Amino acid sequence: MAPGGNVYEDVTESCTDYGVKSSLRSCGSAGGRLGMTSNSGVHELLKCPVCVTVMYPPIHQCPNGHTICVVCKTKVQNVCPMCREELGNIRCLALEKVAESIELPCKYSCYGCQDILPYHSRIRHEKNCKHRGYNCPYAGVECPVTGNIPFIVAHLKADHNVDMHDGCSFNHRYVKPNPHEIENATWMLTVFNCFGYQFCLHFEAFHLGTTPVYMAFLRFMGDENEANKFSYSLEVGGNGRKMKWQGIPRSIRDSHKTVRDSLDGLIITRNVALFFSGGDGQELKLKVSGRIWKEQC
Repeated sequence: MAPGGNVYEDVTESCTDYGVKSSLRSCGSAGGRLGMTSNSGVHELLKCPVCVTVMYPPIHQCPNGHTICVVCKTKVQNVCPMCREELGNIRCLALEKVAESIELPCKYSCYGCQDILPYHSRIRHEKNCKHRGYNCPYAGVECPVTGNIPFIVAHLKADHNVDMHDGCSFNHRYVKPNPHEIENATWMLTVFNCFGYQFCLHFEAFHLGTTPVYMAFLRFMGDENEANKFSYSLEVGGNGRKMKWQGIPRSIRDSHKTVRDSLDGLIITRNVALFFSGGDGQELKLKVSGRIWKEQC
């Protein structure tokens, strides 16, 4: 995990405001109710002593009555972590029955979800909860950090040294010596603060079939329904030539690899890029400029 990283668990976390817009709105009902609380004592009984998350059937117990979730039962090699007795295959049917009769808060309640859900509906809701954490969008490494948007923005700045810029238009100059040596590479160039939201500009080098290409695209730090309210244009130029792309930013719910593989961005072949760069083709010199705007409803 990157320094200062954070992975979602069933625990409450503080969410620092870094001066960026956070969409902490209540979820739709999705089978749940808003603003209610479950019996905290029963909730505690349903917590696995190993992973400290809520247990779902089958719930196992040792001969002394200590319970454990089915995932952790394998992790502890079938030995009770409380008394060291062998767990065997004893089910705690009483606790499973109790579980079926209660409602629990969504585990993303600390990020704004107010839904209280029937026990068996909770997992399904949490997989699609609009308040669930976002994966770190940094494309240079496989970063395991997740969190809400303010946390992710601060993480990108502190742990990945990503440049942050205010404004809805930009100019970025990209210079790279020996471009023929670059086969597969990916960079996040900048995060832009625009209209109270954040947008990630990516630049990638890869092969499209056998042809080496470069690709630039923009991702929106939020959900798809919000991303669809915006459009952007990208222009790559040099040596008196330019290419232009216009599209809709993709949500960071889609990985950068998903966006790249769908070719949803400005693509320029290496040969054309070197032609734009001028000179003897030994140095890549491109200017990436762009603009973000909000579509009228």
